[in-house]
Amino acid sequence: MYKIEGRIRYSECGTDNKATLAAIINYFQDCTSENSELLGVGVAYLKEKHRAWVLNSWQVVVNRYPECSEEIEISTWATGFKGVFGPRNFCMKTKAGEMLAYANTLWVYVDTETGRPVKPDEEDMAPYVVEPPMEMENVSRKIKLPERAEVVDTFPVRKYHIDTNNHMNNSQYIQLATEALPDSFCVTKMRAEYKKAAVYGEKILLKFAKEEERVVVELCDIDENPYAVVEFIGEN
Repeated sequence: MYKIEGRIRYSECGTDNKATLAAIINYFQDCTSENSELLGVGVAYLKEKHRAWVLNSWQVVVNRYPECSEEIEISTWATGFKGVFGPRNFCMKTKAGEMLAYANTLWVYVDTETGRPVKPDEEDMAPYVVEPPMEMENVSRKIKLPERAEVVDTFPVRKYHIDTNNHMNNSQYIQLATEALPDSFCVTKMRAEYKKAAVYGEKILLKFAKEEERVVVELCDIDENPYAVVEFIGEN
């Protein structure tokens, strides 16, 4: 298990002076990225091999959003390697040990020249310590699309959305998806399924649908084919 410590910054907070969902996800991403860099299998290593770990899905549960200046501890660990897949868990706690948020993710190892999944080599997996997965509700990574969804907004993919893989970063999809939520909606559970990567200059259509207890936001290209689908469950 790899851990980092931090303190919620003002720039990571919303109007309620608490960390946003996107901020929590960024902490999770930064934790695993730092872990990989320290193990010698980070961005430069992968770039030389023309490989990348691409996120396939998120399952996030938020018990409480930490407040500005609150001290936090973020942890991550690999839970196994299965063919081209690498599942990974995350959690965010207070210094006193209160569980603030936790997540299950599935990553796919990809050949960046062909765009196709490939099985990682032993040297790609060996540095990581595999630990048992966190006990979480077992849900499908596939999100059922609503029967009807309405286009509520459009966004161009900006340069600041792009990461080292020259694609829109994973957390940026979540941040855009939250634009469709009512201001009073507090997310307690979130799932995201990534279909294809958006690149600089493309346009994203935001499609919104509310079905009973869930809100589904589809981030689509101009032909309404999804880049990502995000499901939110929460309280108004």
